[in-house]
Amino acid sequence: MAHRMVWNQTAYFGAGSIEVIPGELARRGFSKAMVVSDRVLVDSGVTGRVTALLDEAEFPYEIYSDVVPNPPIENVQAGVAAFQASGADVLIAVGGGSPQDTCKAIGIIVANPEFSDVRSLEGVAPTRNPSIPIIAVPTTAGTASETTINYVITDVERQRKFVCVDPHDIPVLAVVDAEMMAGAPRALKVATGLDALTHAIEGYITKGAWELSDLFHLKAITTIAASLRAAADGDPAAAERMALAQYVAGMGYSNVGLGLVHAMAHPLGAFYSAPHGVANGILLAPVMAFNAEHTGERYRDIAVAFGVEDALSMPLDKVRIAAVEAVAALTRDLGNPTTLREIGATEQDLTGLAQAAYDDVCAGGNPREADVTEIETLYRSVL
Repeated sequence: MAHRMVWNQTAYFGAGSIEVIPGELARRGFSKAMVVSDRVLVDSGVTGRVTALLDEAEFPYEIYSDVVPNPPIENVQAGVAAFQASGADVLIAVGGGSPQDTCKAIGIIVANPEFSDVRSLEGVAPTRNPSIPIIAVPTTAGTASETTINYVITDVERQRKFVCVDPHDIPVLAVVDAEMMAGAPRALKVATGLDALTHAIEGYITKGAWELSDLFHLKAITTIAASLRAAADGDPAAAERMALAQYVAGMGYSNVGLGLVHAMAHPLGAFYSAPHGVANGILLAPVMAFNAEHTGERYRDIAVAFGVEDALSMPLDKVRIAAVEAVAALTRDLGNPTTLREIGATEQDLTGLAQAAYDDVCAGGNPREADVTEIETLYRSVL
């Protein structure tokens, strides 16, 4: 069996690494940028840390900042029009998952206008041309969009989120600077950190996992387990570790897929505008328990990564329980919601949520097959 691994051409890491951006733009021969961000980041001055460097280098740019959480199709289409009117030849994504995903969709559609409806990009779209070049600057330690071949868009009209998978969308350059993440509210650090943990754990147990992806996911799990609490509370060294760990997780899951946690989290974003990481945090431990008997010895590795005492010598059934509890304890300690009612879910929506999750592309990677009824039961268990 052939295993494909796709990553960025180039990535920079470390405090102050955004300073490489003007030089990279010049070296690559670009003439004007469109910066894709959101209004909160613009108003708080985070986006301005990048545009100040462009100003200093006298590099022309325009800003598209209309991106909203769980970005809808309309965000993408407006961004495409803005790029076409700008005269830019490069995109710079500054933000968390929403600006990063919007930027990817913009870049793909500009280069492949036959997909301008956006919906036709769902799944593995047969695009022919690489995206307009993207420089990705994440401001959260979570999605790893800067190194993945995935992006997620919301179809508001049909009340659903859809996943797009396309090697043509991967940014040509990632700049992972933890200082760009330092000012995020604690709740956002928690949510995005739990998203990164979910990527790492689902990537480790997904059907497509193999030796190379295992290296990334185990390293990410170990680092996140040791760092997320302190990073959420503002420790700079822990934040630096989280910035790297979420990227490492992205190197893995982007190439092997995810599972039922993500499949169930996506509808929660579409139905209730729930932050993606919050939804993942609610679902991760319960879905791990559902999957446990279909994971071989992998929960033992997860328990070891979390520092569970005697994890190497415990009977398999007990170490699986211990791994699930370690994840649940972290979620509780961080103060993430633990029930769906806390994000607005209602019992009458469960059937629709379950069908949407069953139809989600991520469900196919889950180690245990789940039908609609089983998914509805899982939702009900955390209502």
